[in-house]
Amino acid sequence: MPQTLDAVAVRGWCALALDALGRDREAIDAINVYPVADGDTGTNLYLTMESAAQAVEAVFAAYPEPPVYDGVPPTADVVRAMAHGALIGARGNSGTILAQLLRGMAEVVAAGDGDLAKALGRAAAAAYLAVAHPVEGTVLTVATAAAKAAENAGGTPAAVAQAAYAGARAALDATPSQLAALGRAGVVDAGGRGLVTVLGALVQALSGEAPMVRGEAPVPVPAQDCPAEPAATGPAFEVIHLLEADDAAVDRLRARLDRLGDSLVIVGGDGLWNVHVHVDDAGAAVEAAVEAGRPYRIRITHFAQQAAVEPPREQVQRAVVAVVPGEGLAALCAEAGATTVLTRPGEAPASGELVEAIRRAHAREVVLLPNDAELRHTAAAAVEQARAEGIRVALIPTRAAVQGLAALAVHAPERRFDEDVVAMTSAAGATRHAELAVAERQSWTMAGVCQAGDVLGLIDGDVVVIGQDLAATARTVLDRMLAAGGELVTLVLSADAPPGLAATLEGHVSKAHLAVDTVVYEGGHQGVPLFIGVE
Repeated sequence: MPQTLDAVAVRGWCALALDALGRDREAIDAINVYPVADGDTGTNLYLTMESAAQAVEAVFAAYPEPPVYDGVPPTADVVRAMAHGALIGARGNSGTILAQLLRGMAEVVAAGDGDLAKALGRAAAAAYLAVAHPVEGTVLTVATAAAKAAENAGGTPAAVAQAAYAGARAALDATPSQLAALGRAGVVDAGGRGLVTVLGALVQALSGEAPMVRGEAPVPVPAQDCPAEPAATGPAFEVIHLLEADDAAVDRLRARLDRLGDSLVIVGGDGLWNVHVHVDDAGAAVEAAVEAGRPYRIRITHFAQQAAVEPPREQVQRAVVAVVPGEGLAALCAEAGATTVLTRPGEAPASGELVEAIRRAHAREVVLLPNDAELRHTAAAAVEQARAEGIRVALIPTRAAVQGLAALAVHAPERRFDEDVVAMTSAAGATRHAELAVAERQSWTMAGVCQAGDVLGLIDGDVVVIGQDLAATARTVLDRMLAAGGELVTLVLSADAPPGLAATLEGHVSKAHLAVDTVVYEGGHQGVPLFIGVE
C-alpha cells in the first residue's frame, strides 16, 4: 500500500473518493441548504470526482505494461490529469471549489514536492482566492482547518492525511454555529461534508485503512444556539461554463459577474477556466463570457423550476433512455417517448448523468441505449447503480445512434420486458452503422495513411475509405454496405453538412440499389457530417 502521494496513490485516492461520494451522495444532497437549498451538492461532488478519476485512468491506459513501460505514468502527469479532469467536469458551486482544491494540490505535487501538508495548504489558499466573497462555515473553512492540522502533524504522509481528516471533521462539526442558514436547518455544511469524505478516501489510499474518525454528520445543532438571520431570496439562475480566455480577460469578467450576481467562483488557469455564478440575468452572464473569450459547455439552471414542488407523478411501467449526439436526434427520440442524454464531441456523459436520466424516466423498468462503443463501461456502471436503487434496467450495447433508432422503432411497452429487450436488441444488431468524419491530423488507418482534411468513411467503427469529397466518399460507403444486402438506409445529417447532400445520396440509393428505401433525419450539431444505418 502506498505511503507517499505517488501516481499509484493518486489513482487509488480518486477511485476511493468516487466510491465514497457515491455512497454518501444522497445524504449530502439531503443537507444542502447553502448557498441555495437545491439538494444537489453530493451529486455535483460525485460528478466532479468522476471526471477527475476518468482523466487519471486515461493517463494510466496510455502507459502499457512491461517490457515497454512499467505501466505507471509519472506522478506529475497523473495529478495534472486529476486536476484537469475535475476542472472540465466541475458541477455546481461545490464541485467548482473541489476542482480548485485538487488543482492547488496538483501544483505542489507536480513540482516534485512530496510535502502533503504544503499541498493541502496550497489547495485551501487557492480555493479562497477562487471565491469572490468567501464565507466562513463552508467548505472553505473545512479546507483551511484540514491544512492547518496537516501542517502541525508531521510524520508520514499517511499520518499527515489522518491529521488533516480529523481537523476537517472537527471544523465540519462547528459549521452550524458559524453560518446561520446551517444552524436554522440543524445541519452541517454539505460541501464541507463532501470534503471530509474525500479526505477520508485520501487516508485510506495512503494507509490502507479507513480513517479513525467516522464521517457521518453530527447531531443537529439546536436553532437557538445559532445567530439570527432573516431568510433571503437569491438570484434566479445558476450559470456555469468552461471558458478559454487569458488572465486579464478573466479578471475583467470576474469584476463584471460580481456586479451581476453572487456565489461567484472562477477556477482554473493556463487559458482554461470553469466559471460559476448565480444571477438574475443569465443572458447578461453569458454575454460577459463571450466578450471575455470562448465559453462552451454552458449550463443554466433555473432555481425556481428546480425547487418547485410538483405533484407526485405516477411511475410508469417502462421507459427508454437514449444517449444521442445531437439536438435533432434528441428531439426525434423524445418524440418517440425516450428520455435523452445529449452528448457532444469530447463531452461524453458520466455514469452519474446516465443514472440521473434513468431516475428522471420515472419507470419501474428501463432500457438503456448508450449508442456509443466508448460508453460501454460508463453505461454498465450506471446500470449497476440504478439496479441497486431497485430499478429494473436492461443495457442494450448499441454502438451508434442509428442502432439506437432501430431499437427504439420496435420498442413496444405492452410486451413483456424480456421480450421487448430481445426485440430491440435484435433490431439494433441487424443494423450496420457507418459515419463520415474529417481527419484532424495525419495518421495510420486500416485503409492506409490519411492526411489532415481527408474524408474518412468508417463502417462498424473501422476506416474503410479515405476520400477527398464528402458526397463521393459517402456513396462508396453506401455501396459497400449495401453489397451485403439491406432494405432500409437511414441518413442522419449534421447541421454543418453541405446543402444537397441528402438529396444526392437518396438519388444514388434509388438508382443503384432498387427496392431499398431511404429515410433522412436532421441530427443538429452532432460532431460528424453524416451517420449512416443499413437495416
